[in-house]
Amino acid sequence: MVIPCHDYARYLPDAVSSVLAQTFRDWELVVVDDGSTDDTAEVAQGLIARHPDRRIRLVRRDNAGVSAARNTGIEASAGRYILPLDADDVIAPTMLEKTVAVLDGAPGTAIASTDVFTFTDDDLPPQAMPLPAYSRELMLQRLIMFYCSLYRREAWQTVGGYDESMRAGEDWDFWIGCVEHGFDAHHIHEPLFGARNKDTGLHLEAAENDLAIRARIVANHPGLFKPITRGWAHAVLSQDAEACLRDEHVPDDILTRAAEMDQFLGAVMALQRTTRVQYYHIQRLEKALAERSDTAAMEVGTRLSSS
Repeated sequence: MVIPCHDYARYLPDAVSSVLAQTFRDWELVVVDDGSTDDTAEVAQGLIARHPDRRIRLVRRDNAGVSAARNTGIEASAGRYILPLDADDVIAPTMLEKTVAVLDGAPGTAIASTDVFTFTDDDLPPQAMPLPAYSRELMLQRLIMFYCSLYRREAWQTVGGYDESMRAGEDWDFWIGCVEHGFDAHHIHEPLFGARNKDTGLHLEAAENDLAIRARIVANHPGLFKPITRGWAHAVLSQDAEACLRDEHVPDDILTRAAEMDQFLGAVMALQRTTRVQYYHIQRLEKALAERSDTAAMEVGTRLSSS
């Protein structure tokens, strides 16, 4: 298991705690300090010192982005299966147990993915998000697996790791590489991966640059896409990018896919905002009721003492 961490020392203990809580115990964990300017290294070393019986290591490198950090951590690890986990996210206690069982039981399957639950820093109830069953064709159309999926080391070696030149969308590019090399996947319809919704971060950068990221993926794997789509991707990545990003210049399939992603991300964010508003409204009501109850009790006590 690999946890890249860049200036997320405040979240790192939660991520590591979720690994320590796994029902499957035969794991190693490599924390990669990706050139952090906070106390990531000190926090990681403290966690290692508190758990000397667990195989947790710290690797430090200059900041180069999440792809390079993941590749560095995987190179430093020895396990036959890989699970990437970002420092601000968590996994459910049975994540490893259930995904390892899939790969152990199906030699022809290279990747085991799961549904996701999103959570916030406000202690709101987590929101489960189901994802579709794995399909090679569907993966070429939209991102149907989160980065935090268990896969065989062989897949990473064959694909050539994560593209270190990509700031966002590198996980989708990696999964497309797995498709390109014939690796199959299985999806577990259970929310075992927890994504922290901070309304910031690389997932928002990916959403804002969705079409450009898709163009880069098409260019990286041209044999999987139609000539018209390859031509569009080349134009997007050239000096004509601004014009090609306008709707009238986008191939129908790309435009449809982008619209789906926008709708999906919009629904998730709207759900989180609605839940947050409801949560705070309930808190205010409970506080007001508690204050009224305290006031009523004091009035009763005053009447009794004066009678």
